Amino acid sequence: MTQFKKATALALLMSLSGTVYSTAAVAAPDYAKIEERKNAKTKIMGERTGKKVVKAFDLYNEDKIDEAIDLLRELEPSDDFDKATVNRYLGNMYAQKEQYGEAIKYIRLAIAPDALNFKDQADLYKLLGDLYAGTSKFQDAIKTYQDWMDFTGEEDSKVYARIAQGYYELKQYSKVEEPANKAIKLEEEPNKQYHMLKIGAFFELKRYKDAVKVAETLVKLFPEDPKMWTQLGSFYMQVEEYSKGQTVMEVAYNKGYFDKENHYKILSSYYSLNDIPNKAAVVFEKAVKDGKVERNKRNVSAVASYHHQAKNLVDAAKYYEEAAKFDDDAELYRKAGSLLLTEQKFSAAVERLNKALELGTDKEGSTYSDLAEAYLYQAKYKQAYQAITKAQEDPRTRKFARGWATFIKDKAQRNGVKI
Repeated sequence: MTQFKKATALALLMSLSGTVYSTAAVAAPDYAKIEERKNAKTKIMGERTGKKVVKAFDLYNEDKIDEAIDLLRELEPSDDFDKATVNRYLGNMYAQKEQYGEAIKYIRLAIAPDALNFKDQADLYKLLGDLYAGTSKFQDAIKTYQDWMDFTGEEDSKVYARIAQGYYELKQYSKVEEPANKAIKLEEEPNKQYHMLKIGAFFELKRYKDAVKVAETLVKLFPEDPKMWTQLGSFYMQVEEYSKGQTVMEVAYNKGYFDKENHYKILSSYYSLNDIPNKAAVVFEKAVKDGKVERNKRNVSAVASYHHQAKNLVDAAKYYEEAAKFDDDAELYRKAGSLLLTEQKFSAAVERLNKALELGTDKEGSTYSDLAEAYLYQAKYKQAYQAITKAQEDPRTRKFARGWATFIKDKAQRNGVKI
């Protein structure tokens, strides 16, 4: 909130002036009236009221703010200017005490007669708008900021930004863009927050492509800001522009801009989506090893999946098994066993497949079928036949298993093994 600056009695007396006009602020800028206000002859506070106000400020400067407020509240000036000035100071003091309800009351009273000098009246509109916004009265805040523009005939980037923020808080997202654009246009130096207001509104409106355009602008305006790169990179995922997303996230990765687990996930996802799974595996595996990504079941499974996609089957099996150990996941043990079988690691495959069966895999038929094959290639015909017999109990693999059972039995007999 705007703070009320302490002043000496002399400085106060020099500042107690205002316009003689009492017309209410017009509904739209009346530039002739505005010039008249600015150039109007000022008047000085009445001597009786002025002396008591100075005494109140002496108390205020001694950090006796409550006593100062009590003294100001005792005053009952009849002159509009004197009354507005007293109410103005009361509003400021209550704002400093963070008693915002009282502050709003007195500032509204100060504004109502339009008796203060031009600058003081204008400043009160802004302060009132800030108080409304600070107490979540955003509709009142927006109106008050608009009143300030009507009263002064001026435009201000911060005021437009506060109006845009007000609409955002009110969830009137379609109204955010216009004042945000005006704020951006008026600001001498680029302000990230003004652009972020637009992005937030666009996302709420599901205008993702528009959000991406703003994010692209932010990267151009703030190329040294890591957040701008990672933000844009993640936004491309929303609009399925995977190639652009990969390029941006690669730049951010190489510059060391990643500071969140999700950044590594996004880059690895882009590699996978763009059919470069080996890079996905390398980046994500390194992130897990380096502690940039938590070593939990989900993330270890992702490493396994990327290696699987890249046909690094032994590595994939290793990570599937590691992921399985977090909570004895039968399906992940089955996957590990199946991949080891493909890589002709038959003994290792048997161990993982049996573990899957022990833990109660939902795919018993295919697991027994793989187990039978692993035993067969080790010339363990009896175990292979027992496994393929079990595979026949699963309707999903029954037909296949019957054919294999005959083959295994014949193979065993040719090798002098009776089944």
